Amino acid sequence: MGSCSCSSSCEYNGNCCHDYYSYCSSVTHWPVDPTADHPSCRYNCGGHMGSCSCSSSCEYYGNCCHDYYSYCSYTTESPVEPTTDQPSCRNNCGRHMGSCSCTSSCPYYGNCCQDYSSYCSYTTHWPVYPTTDQPSCLYNCGGHMGSCSCSSSCEYYGNCCHDYYSYCYYSTEQPGTASPCGGSLFGSGNFSSPNHPNHYDDNAYCVWYLRAADDHRIFLSFTYLELENCCSCDYISIYDGPSVSSRFLGKVCNDSQSTFYSTSKYMTVVFRTDSSVVGRGFSADFLTSLPPSSGRLSCSSDNMTIAIERSYLSSLGYDGNSLYLNDPNCRPRVNRYQVVFNYPIDTCGNVQKLENGRVVYTNTIRAYTTNYGEITRESYFKLSVECRMDQDSVAQTMFLIHHRDNSSITGTGKFNTTMDYYTSRNFYNKVTQVPYKVTLNQNMYVQVDLKSHEGNLVLFLDTCVTSPSPHDFTSRPYYLVRNG
Repeated sequence: MGSCSCSSSCEYNGNCCHDYYSYCSSVTHWPVDPTADHPSCRYNCGGHMGSCSCSSSCEYYGNCCHDYYSYCSYTTESPVEPTTDQPSCRNNCGRHMGSCSCTSSCPYYGNCCQDYSSYCSYTTHWPVYPTTDQPSCLYNCGGHMGSCSCSSSCEYYGNCCHDYYSYCYYSTEQPGTASPCGGSLFGSGNFSSPNHPNHYDDNAYCVWYLRAADDHRIFLSFTYLELENCCSCDYISIYDGPSVSSRFLGKVCNDSQSTFYSTSKYMTVVFRTDSSVVGRGFSADFLTSLPPSSGRLSCSSDNMTIAIERSYLSSLGYDGNSLYLNDPNCRPRVNRYQVVFNYPIDTCGNVQKLENGRVVYTNTIRAYTTNYGEITRESYFKLSVECRMDQDSVAQTMFLIHHRDNSSITGTGKFNTTMDYYTSRNFYNKVTQVPYKVTLNQNMYVQVDLKSHEGNLVLFLDTCVTSPSPHDFTSRPYYLVRNG
């Protein structure tokens, strides 16, 4: 029959088809009837029967029971010669043994240990392949369903079944990471790569699931970053939602974007490394942010503007006229819809600090207690404002310290700079004529100023480009300075 035989000689050659004794007994001789000295493999496939064996390894050791091929030859695999290099599944069912596996998924991957069938085949579940168009992960966590997967590795490969997060999200482990990492985080806090500030592991795969309160969003900021200088080797992926199948927000490598905003209450962060170079990894902060309908914050190198919706304050039991900053003399303007603080960034009690190369300004909004016996939702109102000045842009965040959900407000801005040309190296003769004609080989001197009340900031010129047109710097550019 090709892979097996229905001839009586199959008993000698050991290649009988699985149902040979069911249909061919009239033309062949049955094996010797079992006695006490000849145990049967019926209902005992994979077991050891004392004087003989019903395990697939019996073909290698030559101690198969007399009816092994009748009941067990089609359920076991050809034996593999055991060596000292191959671990054993004995007392290890369900575990990964390094060079081979004793888990139920090993038949799918083809990496079962040599004695898997002897010890584990009857104690584990084999992968299920349903016939519906959309297989379910119900009762199948850890299995491969054909068109999709219910194994934790599906988040890496992007082939999770539609209900994976309903049934298997908390019951599977992340593959391939030696140190614990990942998890579900709520509200505000921080997380970091495995072993940080020490070096992370090779082949790391970590997933963090960030969640905010209802009607809030998440602000993510990386405060430290040292990865392999290869964006396809070691990187961090950010997704705008509860899983890796959500909208892709961006990838973080060295010298890449370090702040992200979600559009919902969910954000997913994936950290993946290869097996080559390692670094000290990353550290990240996340804050629960109020939606723009409740409050906004913008800041520049000159000013800070905070706008809080009166409807939001009213929901907490406060009125805009009672709010004040660290400097009680700095009071807001209250209009019909908003309470607005607008002031120079170095005033009103702003505190300046330096964090990982960023200048950070902080302040606090408080509220006077009411004299009208009003019932409030909070014991007292305290709103922290934080403005992060990056090297080439500004990211701000304002978070409520004593609010139960630790809310925040986020925004963006730019530095205020000016550029002037001079004809003398001592920057005395400033060019004021527009347009100004420059002769061939004439030396020109450029001065860039950063408008800020802080005198200890340092300005670096990264790129300076000129163009014949003030409205087009791409068609015919001439770079005076490119990338520093």
